[in-house]
Amino acid sequence: MIKLLIVDDSALMRRQLKAIFVAEGDFQVEMARHGQEAVELNRTFAPDVITLDINMPQMDGLTALSLLMAERPVPVVMVSSLTEKGAIATLEALNLGAVDYIPKPGGTISLSIAEVEAEIIAKVRAAAGARLRKSRGLAARIRGNLSVGEATKPSPRPSASAPPRGEEADGDGLVIVGVSTGGPRTLEEILPLLPADFPWPVLVAQHMPPSFTRPFAERMNTLCALEVLELRRPLELIPGQIHIGRGGADILVTRRNDRLMVSARPESPEMLWHPSVELLGRSVLQHCNPRRVVGVMLTGMGHDGAESFTELKRRGGRTIAESEQSAVVFGMPAELIKRGGATTVLPVEKIAEQIIRWVNAS
Repeated sequence: MIKLLIVDDSALMRRQLKAIFVAEGDFQVEMARHGQEAVELNRTFAPDVITLDINMPQMDGLTALSLLMAERPVPVVMVSSLTEKGAIATLEALNLGAVDYIPKPGGTISLSIAEVEAEIIAKVRAAAGARLRKSRGLAARIRGNLSVGEATKPSPRPSASAPPRGEEADGDGLVIVGVSTGGPRTLEEILPLLPADFPWPVLVAQHMPPSFTRPFAERMNTLCALEVLELRRPLELIPGQIHIGRGGADILVTRRNDRLMVSARPESPEMLWHPSVELLGRSVLQHCNPRRVVGVMLTGMGHDGAESFTELKRRGGRTIAESEQSAVVFGMPAELIKRGGATTVLPVEKIAEQIIRWVNAS
């Protein structure tokens, strides 16, 4: 049995969520009305996983999460609104140690529970088996890995100074990253370690809803030496930039006048997850020299991107799969490894170093 603690100040919400999981047959459910009760039940009930609302009386979700992680760390799935304010609070919760989040459709999950029931069950099940990682001091890691001067964010390079395009022997260098559950904190372990003079652009397909990707990009921009942007319009890919795929869209690489471009398009109905890692990988295979591409597959449920990343490796590209020892959810990287698509398998703390080594050697 999976021991689940549901924390929400709405009695209707608690009843509906409890009914969903009791019907599954393998959940033992307890409920709390606010954060203080959650902290107490974390001691006495000792749940395997918690769903935690953010806005509650007496003790809000973020305060409760901090106490939970300090006293008895447990996988937590936040119940979050899709507003920008809700997105910022959720990103803070993920930084504090939450594994994932359940978006409230229309701002109140209780009125549209059927719309997200399958997602709720899948995310809570995945979280129950998730691996928790303690923060290892991001600021200190950045200071220790960036040389003097590299922490200053560079000015974007003008297009005129970009290197020649379309040379088959070399071609445009590019790093692509696919990530889902557990991604925000994992990306904070990797992207800030790329130096300001990193010579290739980076594209990130992180499964997120539309209102979350802009606050996430803004947060990452404060942590990284490279400029971090949410992709909202077609742009030329130039060194010194990291592009986060916009939620509610897919991210694609194209060419225009022999210049490598990146753009967003509406979600493809053929794909289960968005921004789609698989579609990003396919577009890269179509428009880039695979030998000048590094693909990085990080924590997440499912198999998004496994097929295209495997083909990337087959054509001479290099790929990294996050190892089971560090992955919050060892789904996407495990699928890539199973298909023979991983050039190397590394824990999160060694991934940035490997990317830099490969890129500098190219």
